[in-house]
Amino acid sequence: MTGNASTPPPPVPLTVPVVSTARRRTIIDALRRGAVPESGLDVLAVGLDRFQAALDAELGAVATGASVFKAVRGEYGSGKTFFTRWLGERAKRRNFAVSEIQISETETPLHRLETVYRRLTERLTTDSFPPSALRPIVDAWFYALEEDALAAGASEAELPKAVDELLTVRLAEVSRSAPSFATALRGYRDAQRAGDEAGASAILAWLGGQPHVAASARRAAGVRGDLDHFGALGFLQGLLTVLRDGGHPGLFVVLDEVETLQRVRSDARDKALNALRQLIDEVHSGRFPGLYLIITGTPAFYDGQQGVQRLAPLAQRLATDFGTDARFDNPRAVQLRLPGFTLTSLGELGRTIRDLYANGSEVPERIRSVVDDAYISDLARAVAGSLGGKVGVAPRLFLKKLVSDVLDRVDQFPDFDPRQHYRLTVSAEELTDVERNVAVGADDIDLDLDSAGAGDPEVQPGD
Repeated sequence: MTGNASTPPPPVPLTVPVVSTARRRTIIDALRRGAVPESGLDVLAVGLDRFQAALDAELGAVATGASVFKAVRGEYGSGKTFFTRWLGERAKRRNFAVSEIQISETETPLHRLETVYRRLTERLTTDSFPPSALRPIVDAWFYALEEDALAAGASEAELPKAVDELLTVRLAEVSRSAPSFATALRGYRDAQRAGDEAGASAILAWLGGQPHVAASARRAAGVRGDLDHFGALGFLQGLLTVLRDGGHPGLFVVLDEVETLQRVRSDARDKALNALRQLIDEVHSGRFPGLYLIITGTPAFYDGQQGVQRLAPLAQRLATDFGTDARFDNPRAVQLRLPGFTLTSLGELGRTIRDLYANGSEVPERIRSVVDDAYISDLARAVAGSLGGKVGVAPRLFLKKLVSDVLDRVDQFPDFDPRQHYRLTVSAEELTDVERNVAVGADDIDLDLDSAGAGDPEVQPGD
């Protein structure tokens, strides 16, 4: 440890870029709640530099019509969700649409691709529109068709017919496998032109895979029934076409927590693994130009007999050599291994957040001097110690404690010194299931950061 409590080291230079007040608030508020921020993740990215060039190249290829499948592996707490959101932000900068889907047995079973498609459209977002961005995306597409028709010489009177002809041409490939996609789009536009807002909304819901749309709306648009497993892939193909023509060169889709497949019934698991294999094959076949599909899972899912290894063709498609030093992992491979946090990288992240917080404070020098590098290192060790020394699962809790228990108090109370006035207490109620499983003690965990700031913090099980 460097420095001590009585003579803190001089403030370190700022380690974060200048960000807007709103963006800083979004990041800090999320960390205060113990959540992964929805945006601004480039500010928090620690240790991801080695992936950046290869992933940016893949995003660039997708933007020009390629398609990519990627599998991210990491233990619980290693930052898989953070990683995919960070990459999703980079995709948004290229004007991609983004959708993050949580796989679960009850809400979004992977073997029901019609449900996966529905969740995709519900969570669909762009840099300009929050979820669900399906309607503004479709409206932008029709606007682009109208502009193209006018540029080709169509008059205002000829515009409806010209747009319909362009729709047929642009969706010709999609219509071979999912003709109802184009039919529904025509129905949506007709309802809008007739001033039937309820009908237009109902047809758009059907286009987004929603079940139980009113039969009258479906009849008016000329479509029948609900979307099924096979139709979902055709609708995804159609959505990619609409996105591309509407100015979005790609779609970045995350299937998060795929490892939950290990806990479902064996018949459902086998169907889900086969659906995943089918998705991978479709991506690699070129059916979905402009799609970047990424899944996340634990090593046990990829390597265990209750996961990928249960289906030999899927295991073959995801096979990646991790026998070499992790420093030489190939970021272009189908699987990416997240290294997880160490005390060093956890301290680096803490200093980044401290500086980000200070940039928006009225007392920035006090923030940096009181919450110095040595204290942040002590706090990182303390939180990791409360979780049985499992540094890899500590970032969420560490950042929550750093912001809500330490930085907020230093910012608000001029006489608050965390070395003298703060005793780290971790209660079972504030832990996630994974954190609770590795936590020291069954009840509260009381950790004392001694006023001298030296040595490892004492671990004291609560009463």
